[in-house]
Amino acid sequence: MRLRLDLPFGLGGPRPIMLAAGGTGGHMAPAAGLAAELLARGEPVALVTDRRGLGFGDRYGAALGQVRSHRVAAGSPSGTVPQRLAGMLRLAAGFLGALWLMAWRRPRAVVGFGGYASVPPVMAALVWRVPVVLHEQNAVLGRANRLAARRVARLALGFERTSGLDGIPADRIAVVGSPVRAAFAIARAVPYAPPAGDAPVRLLVMGGSQGATVFSDVVPEAVARLPESVQRRLRIVQQCRVEDLDRVADVYRRTVVHAELAPFVADVPKRIADVHLVISRSGASTVAELLMAGRPSILVPYPFATDDHQAANAAILSDAGAAWVMTAPGRPGSAPATFTADGLSILLEGLIGEPEMLASAATAAWQLGRPDAAQALADVVLAAIPDRSTPEQAPGVA
Repeated sequence: MRLRLDLPFGLGGPRPIMLAAGGTGGHMAPAAGLAAELLARGEPVALVTDRRGLGFGDRYGAALGQVRSHRVAAGSPSGTVPQRLAGMLRLAAGFLGALWLMAWRRPRAVVGFGGYASVPPVMAALVWRVPVVLHEQNAVLGRANRLAARRVARLALGFERTSGLDGIPADRIAVVGSPVRAAFAIARAVPYAPPAGDAPVRLLVMGGSQGATVFSDVVPEAVARLPESVQRRLRIVQQCRVEDLDRVADVYRRTVVHAELAPFVADVPKRIADVHLVISRSGASTVAELLMAGRPSILVPYPFATDDHQAANAAILSDAGAAWVMTAPGRPGSAPATFTADGLSILLEGLIGEPEMLASAATAAWQLGRPDAAQALADVVLAAIPDRSTPEQAPGVA
């Protein structure tokens, strides 16, 4: 059964464009970028997310902190049988709640950014025949987006080379890139200057929230294997888990490297703009930020990522000459790891000794960046709304 959303509720204020995103940075960061662009155009915006996502507003930009947020129940239908059943029940409860939310707020469009928290509002919007646009940040169409990709008005992609698009008409696909925080526009404006002669070499290590221990295990030991002349040039900022800080500091104390360690790296846009090389995971938001800033990177995909999407993201940068990819230890039977202390040490020494390679990778990354991603995505969303007339109430924060 499909219904039209023309019921006379209208009690939820101005009819918003509703952003549906799961509570992880890969989904919330592009939602924040789109929210800022839509608000700048005078469009009312609301956010639908799960319990985790409600705390992301301050971290991912003022725009999400300004808009009205709605929480829906959601869970992952994976894991053991009891876990799958619990996840499906939460999704069902979320769907019922989202049906009421759609009737109450009467959104003009719903934009899904993936994550299971986006499933209930996207499915409810399809029932009510509200225009739906999906944004896929990764180079593999995510499972949540796959559920609705063939039924939505438009599918917006972060990468042209995205797998999982079989059966989706080409005229419903738009490549827009992935919106990032506005601060990265400032980073993009900072020219890349490769380290010359004996000048300091600034290195940023960001392990992310999953699997960061491998960075604590490998990076300090790799640096300790470098010649002392190279160590003296290094200025390292490394994100570490709290429980890893002491042992990482102990390794660096055996070197002549200047290292700054912290469980959380503040002001990431400025940090990335200042460095010569980044070592990081290859999640969607991290990759989009590196490309926006135009900085070379050594990418270590998280080996347990769903559908191995981080490896697909990293391959795009590697193939373009914007990054070097190393594999971390993964599932039993997977390929041997190349992200080892010896392997990383050899790569670092080679790159520092040939700074023109870093400069070439920086140029390639900058060329892949999409500074217009938020504007392009906003254009796609607004074009999907059949009636672009002014909302019943004055536009603005919803």
